[in-house]
Amino acid sequence: MKDILRPIYQERASQQNTLSVLYIEKRTEEDTATNLFDAILFTVVKEQEQPVYVKHYRYEDKKAALYVVSEAQLKDWLLSGSNSKMIEWITEGVILFDRNEYMVQLKNDVRDFPFDERKMKIGTEFAKLIRRYLVGKDFFNHQQYLDAYSHIIHALHHLARLAVIENGIHPETTVWNQVKQVDLQIFKLYEELVTSRESLQKRLELLFLASEFLIHSRTPLGARHLLELMEQKEEWTIDELLNHPSLQPYHIDLTVLLEFLLDKNFIEEVIVPTKGPEIYHRHYRAAKKY
Repeated sequence: MKDILRPIYQERASQQNTLSVLYIEKRTEEDTATNLFDAILFTVVKEQEQPVYVKHYRYEDKKAALYVVSEAQLKDWLLSGSNSKMIEWITEGVILFDRNEYMVQLKNDVRDFPFDERKMKIGTEFAKLIRRYLVGKDFFNHQQYLDAYSHIIHALHHLARLAVIENGIHPETTVWNQVKQVDLQIFKLYEELVTSRESLQKRLELLFLASEFLIHSRTPLGARHLLELMEQKEEWTIDELLNHPSLQPYHIDLTVLLEFLLDKNFIEEVIVPTKGPEIYHRHYRAAKKY
C-alpha cells in the first residue's frame, strides 16, 4: 500500500510548508487505530487555513486516508490529550519524509515526555476530573443515578489518565491497560463500578467516597501548574486567567477548578470594591500556605 501511495506523499513532501509525513498501516482487520482504513498518511504542515484537512482514497479493494494537520493543531492535541490516536500514530508511524528531523524530535519528546509539558497535562486532566466528579456527585445527591454513573465513569477515566501521566507516560487509547500497570487501586475502582453486583446506588456511594480520598491526595500535584502560574502576580481577575495562553488547554474546566481550590484553601479570594454599594469584584491569588 505504501508504494501505491508514493505519488501522494511525494507531492506533499515537495511542498516547502510540509514538516513531515508519517505512514501508519492497519495491523488487523478490525484495527481501529487507522479508523478502519488500510493505511493512513499523516502529514504535518507549518500552517494552513483549516487546522485539519482530510482526503479519502481507494485502490482496488484497499482504502487509505490522508490527514494534513497544522503544527498548531498537533501541539493542541498533544497538550490537551483530546486526540489519543495521535500518540499511537506518532510513536508507531513510519517516517516517509522529515524536514530537519522534525518528526524524529517529536517522537523523542513523546517518549521522554518533558517535565513542563507533563505538568500542564496533569493540570488539565485534574481540572477535567474535578468537573466530572462534582457534577456526578450533584446528580447522585439528587438521586439521578444513571447520570451520576455517566459522569463518574468519565471522572475515573481522567483519574486513570492522570495516574499514567504522573508516571511519565503519555495516555493512549488503551489507558485502562496502562493504568493497570501503574496504579492498581484506580483500576480496581473502575472494575468494581462496572462489574459489581451491588445496586447502582451502593456502587456509586462507595465510589464517591473512594474517589474523594484519591482526589484529595492528588490535589497538590494536580493544582501545581495553575498555582505556580498564579504566583507570578499578586492577584488575578477571572478574565486574566481564562485568557492566559498557558491556561487555554483548561477551557471550560478552569472556573470549576478555581472554586474547588478555593474550597480547599489552595486559592484565596480577594475582594475589590466596585462603584456600586456593597458589590465587589472577586479576584484570586495563590494561598501562601499551599
